[in-house]
Amino acid sequence: MQLTVLPLLAERMEGEFDVFEALLKTLEKNNAELKDGDVLVISTKYISNSQGRIVDLEKIKASEEGIQISKKYQLKSEIAEIIIRESDKIFGGIGGFVITSSDSIMAPNAGIDKSNARKGRAILYPTNPYQTSEEIRRKIFLKFFIHVGVILVDSRLMPARIGTSGVAIACAGIEPVLDMRAKKDLDGNPLKVTFQAVVDNLATIANHKMGEGAESKPFAIIRNSDAKLTDRKISPSEMAISPDQCVYVRGLSNPPSI
Repeated sequence: MQLTVLPLLAERMEGEFDVFEALLKTLEKNNAELKDGDVLVISTKYISNSQGRIVDLEKIKASEEGIQISKKYQLKSEIAEIIIRESDKIFGGIGGFVITSSDSIMAPNAGIDKSNARKGRAILYPTNPYQTSEEIRRKIFLKFFIHVGVILVDSRLMPARIGTSGVAIACAGIEPVLDMRAKKDLDGNPLKVTFQAVVDNLATIANHKMGEGAESKPFAIIRNSDAKLTDRKISPSEMAISPDQCVYVRGLSNPPSI
């Protein structure tokens, strides 16, 4: 069976709302249905909106550290302050961007986004994304008696590449990675370190169809993905490694001495 992706057009929602109820209305509006084995991909911005994770920038008062960060990286002081609040660690940056880590997710400016938000506001990453994913998965099972995977997707910049691709911020009901170690390549050589990032790959596929601008397609259904579904609870540690284990972070912090 061929893999297919069905993006779903949805109404723009204001204020906090129930994502599951919005999903049901969106399925009906698009004359679509979820089937057993499907993977449902949801925009993190849509989740954040539902949780009220939108801040009015004019109400943010910058701390002394926020002011220092804003001056060093040419950011508005209120943005710098939010970055500090939302980040576990700040690695550095350039004018307009600070590279941060939050809940093992590396991103510019702690994932703060001003697109798809009213003027003077910014959208933050959702709270408890893994729990949210699991709750949506369970509600789908109780409503339709089917097993599906759920992925929360955001767009990201890749090192030394132009443009954005999708990244899974969290997931539920789906095995996030495929361990390829000990399997053999075309020449019969055993693979030693290869893990296939299943949910990130699916997130990118869906993100391509959901769009980045005014498409208003916060949901996408991936069918016939061959991904392995599961009832066990997924841990964030299964999808991310600490920065001190990341080949990019370690490599750039260890320049050659010539």
